[in-house]
Amino acid sequence: MTNKSVRVGCAAAAFALLVGGSVMALGVNHENRLTFSRPVALPGVVLPAGSYTFDVASDTALNLVVVRNRTKVFYTGFTGTVQRPAGVSSTAAITLGEASASEAPPITAWYEIGGTIGHAFRY
Repeated sequence: MTNKSVRVGCAAAAFALLVGGSVMALGVNHENRLTFSRPVALPGVVLPAGSYTFDVASDTALNLVVVRNRTKVFYTGFTGTVQRPAGVSSTAAITLGEASASEAPPITAWYEIGGTIGHAFRY
């Protein structure tokens, strides 16, 4: 991930993300609820503005991420492990990549709120 992507991701947090984290103290629950004010992309899908749950499939499949809203699964896919970049707040849940003005910016990584290790999406 380039520094430019990290800057874009940090700036995106200011305009696109309201985080209501649901993380248990012992790390048993990996689920985070994220709300986007504009569309964002994951591999093969664009998420319309709205609220979504980001979670791992199970405690034994930590690299398999599931993204859903209340009624539909939008994404299930394998991710790579990535360290939270220095300078990115522990409350920042995502980093965004670059996109043209007419495209939804891609989510490059999801970091569980408060965690140091994240899930890098494979495009």
